[in-house]
Amino acid sequence: MNITQQNLIQESLNCNALVLKQHIQDLWGGYGEIIKADVITAGVVQQVVIKLISPNSKNSHPRGWNTQSSHNRKVKSYQIESNWYTKYAKLCDNNCRVPALIKDIENKGDRYLVLEDLDASGFVERKSSLSIDEVFPCIEWLANFHAKFMGVQADDLWAKGSYWHLDTRQDEWNAMADGPLKSNARKIDAALDACSYKTILHGDAKVANFCFNTKNSTVAAVDFQYVGGGCGMKDLTYFMGSCLSSDDCFNYENTILNHYFNTLKTALRNTPYSNKFNQLESEWREMYPIAWADFTRFLMGWSPEHHKINPYSQEVTARALEKL
Repeated sequence: MNITQQNLIQESLNCNALVLKQHIQDLWGGYGEIIKADVITAGVVQQVVIKLISPNSKNSHPRGWNTQSSHNRKVKSYQIESNWYTKYAKLCDNNCRVPALIKDIENKGDRYLVLEDLDASGFVERKSSLSIDEVFPCIEWLANFHAKFMGVQADDLWAKGSYWHLDTRQDEWNAMADGPLKSNARKIDAALDACSYKTILHGDAKVANFCFNTKNSTVAAVDFQYVGGGCGMKDLTYFMGSCLSSDDCFNYENTILNHYFNTLKTALRNTPYSNKFNQLESEWREMYPIAWADFTRFLMGWSPEHHKINPYSQEVTARALEKL
């Protein structure tokens, strides 16, 4: 971040000083960066995180998918993330904690999302893999999030949540080797889209986007570029693939599904969906292998040697193809 950008944020926040503290990471493909900062107003210090998005900067892609469609998708994703934080994030509660939006600033094609620093709020732990006990708080977050937005129509978010859905991944589909997964890709997408029960998905619910408290008992989630409508199984399966081994997925599939649906049932109590829960659960359990197959389809085009293509994902994808 340069001094001009820093001054712009300081002026927009109407604070006495903005002190940049730490570069956290670059955004995917070189579209900006995330920075920790202190906002100082009348001697009071507020710790914030600034997501600086610069779509017009020189961009790249670590796996070579630097196409116009890829660029357009990312540009749209940041506008949708802005919509999410402006309108929807404030509806989340402590059962599906997200950072509060402090300010959304747009200037000359760049965007600056000034957000609550979750570290300062006690969510200080980041993980790359999880034990089964550590999986539960994330599953509970997903179930509560899905319950919160069950049936919500959000025209200003992605019509289909998740960054891998087929409509936006034709380049990757074209790159796939011929086979039953490629030929059935549209059927898989259509089956997920035909669900009677839909919610708003996080859309990128990998373990890296969950922040744990020190006791590993609760989490908050970040990164809402691909938030949008769909079947909750897409979030759940993608999360599992991000943090569990193939063996763990085999061993704990039923445990995870049962915990998710038990939490979802509790969260939907006293809502119009309470009396429909058995039908919802039955439909989404049917969609569980379909959701795995959907993400595997993306990987087979995007990075066919990816470690997430493993015995479990292949077995559950075979289950999905049999259903179709």
